[in-house]
Amino acid sequence: MKRGAVPYVRVPVQPAAAEVERGRERGGAAGGVRGEHTHSEQPVRAVVQRASVRGQILDALRTALVTGELRPGEVYSAPALGERFGVSATPVREAMQQLALEGAVEVVPNRGFRVVQRDAGELAELAEVRGLIEVPVILRLARTVSAERWAELRPLAEATVRAASSGCRATYAEADRAFHRAVLGLAGNAQLVRIADDVHRRVQWPLVAASRGRTELMADAAEHAALLDALVVRDLEVVRVLVEGHFGACGGLLG
Repeated sequence: MKRGAVPYVRVPVQPAAAEVERGRERGGAAGGVRGEHTHSEQPVRAVVQRASVRGQILDALRTALVTGELRPGEVYSAPALGERFGVSATPVREAMQQLALEGAVEVVPNRGFRVVQRDAGELAELAEVRGLIEVPVILRLARTVSAERWAELRPLAEATVRAASSGCRATYAEADRAFHRAVLGLAGNAQLVRIADDVHRRVQWPLVAASRGRTELMADAAEHAALLDALVVRDLEVVRVLVEGHFGACGGLLG
């Protein structure tokens, strides 16, 4: 792909939803006159379709960021990406605004959105923040959560192993965050989970994350299984070593 070129990412967008978006941008809604109030069900369906399209595009853009298809430092316009997706610029722009809130892109006035390029120092800072949040919580949970509750997380740990074996960084990134959310969720603090997940997502963007191969992903995933084994038998020393090593070794990038 040439520098600055828009990556081709397929999104299974329903044709009707795309037409609704184009109609909205032309100043009207499908089946109605602008400004006219109607009790038909069409506006409700349009809202649902729009949310679905935006969600699909957001997922596709997140995948493109993790895999490196959207390149750090490059600027992408919503209309150009919309053409690739086969939809109007509106849902793309809305998805990009969400990514801006997540720290993945930044707004470039009159041009579009630039993919954030993090240097080693910033990644190290984010990894430190992750460690400060997650390590003490997991160590506390290791003393209080029952073996049965920990065992319930086994399928999520196994899912990270399968994702790592596929070699797909985007698939592993999602499975990895799901596992960590479940672990922290045992603390019963929704705000903690939300903040930790936000920091976790921020360190998954390329380029450094994109350089990690299948072997490194497998090593990270194996640590999840080992951590659960130690938590089940409440081996606090092993838990401490594994948790501190997990964040220190992987730098918080994907593990």
